[in-house]
Amino acid sequence: MTLESIVKLLGCQPNGFVFSCLSLNLELNKNPVEGFSAGLIEDSDLYRWEVLIIGPPDTLYEGGVFKAHLTFPKDYPLRPPKMKFITDIWHPNVDKNGDVCISILHEPGEDKYGYEKPEERWLPIHTVETIMISVISMLADPNGDSPANVDAAKEWREDRHGAFKRKVARCVRKSQETAFE
Repeated sequence: MTLESIVKLLGCQPNGFVFSCLSLNLELNKNPVEGFSAGLIEDSDLYRWEVLIIGPPDTLYEGGVFKAHLTFPKDYPLRPPKMKFITDIWHPNVDKNGDVCISILHEPGEDKYGYEKPEERWLPIHTVETIMISVISMLADPNGDSPANVDAAKEWREDRHGAFKRKVARCVRKSQETAFE
């Protein structure tokens, strides 16, 4: 699909957000970044993307193919998208519903809990690529100090090479079996 065909589908010139998303989507398709792929879930909805994340090498998630959705707010890029894993994943920074909890996806400004610096939070210069790089980094190096899944964080700290590793291995196997459904 080309930018011209999408404009024709929309029936009008895209606004700044839409144009940015379309351009980035086309760029990612032409020059893929290692470790993930991203695209629209439906051609008619530019605010919902599907991503496939490959578990990073030399991590417990290696070999996994994890599906997630990015949902962009109408006022993107002023506010961050939300990211939710569709594939089951056991990780300290992913809650039990699959919602990703990392600084780059938190609303801009001051952290009311004082944990994050403003520059660690969402900035309008971030892109799908920078989000995915942060998520891949999160898989390689979980943040146990700010967990979204307290049980996973506790296991990661106390039994990383036992129960935690087994649960992640199950998620990796399941992700491989269901990746292309």
